[in-house]
Amino acid sequence: MKNISIIICDRYHTCAGGKCLRAMRNREGAFALYKEEEIEIVGYTTCGGCPGGNVEYSPGEMKKNGTDVIHLATGLVVGYPPCHRLQAFCDFIPAKYEIDVVIGTHPIPQNYYLTHQELGTWQSDRWQNRIQHVLTDEKIRLAYD
Repeated sequence: MKNISIIICDRYHTCAGGKCLRAMRNREGAFALYKEEEIEIVGYTTCGGCPGGNVEYSPGEMKKNGTDVIHLATGLVVGYPPCHRLQAFCDFIPAKYEIDVVIGTHPIPQNYYLTHQELGTWQSDRWQNRIQHVLTDEKIRLAYD
């Protein structure tokens, strides 16, 4: 059993997690990493808003609930602008709490994909690495629009 927690961008604080939970159930997007494992959500929260103050302590709560890995939700990379603190979160959480971090949850929706392609947001190797788990084919992207 792999225990998973999700941290979402605070600008989507009213999100009910529908796309993340569907992707988890279907093992799509970043949840394809667990195709052969049972997984369970043990934590779900926002970053707390810029500059991400909730990230300072919420992973500790998640760890108490048995989390093995924290997923930084897809909204942190598809929103505009993408989260400027993403790398800091990826560095801080494992260093402070010894919890693995994965960027992404559900597949990138097609409408966001097209916008960021036009803007050139994800052209760098760094961004290609960041979105690797949530960059899927067009059919799946359209299903998450």
